[in-house]
Amino acid sequence: MNTVIEDDSTLTDRYQTTVPASVRRVLKLKRRDRIHYMIRPNGEVVLTRARDETSQDPVMASFLAFLERDLQEHPENIRPITASTFAEAERLTAGIEVDLDEELPEDDDDTSTTSA
Repeated sequence: MNTVIEDDSTLTDRYQTTVPASVRRVLKLKRRDRIHYMIRPNGEVVLTRARDETSQDPVMASFLAFLERDLQEHPENIRPITASTFAEAERLTAGIEVDLDEELPEDDDDTSTTSA
């Protein structure tokens, strides 16, 4: 978004405020959504939509924590992707189309359709 949007709100006697409609639209906020505040050293406050912790996949979170630990404990294992490695990945995935917005089926772990 290249357009700067500015808006104001007023604090109540109880230090509460209404998030302006323009901000709600940009952040796609709905009732009961949480807001995250980041206060920078210069006093600037950045307001964003808070991540929904309940929607995080616990298996993915554990895997990412494992990767983080492993990278910190064994940085010598980090190697750059070379042109030949990239070319091999392109060769292996040639012709495969993926729709990242496609819903996964409820039984995506069904073993009856696995191939040998």
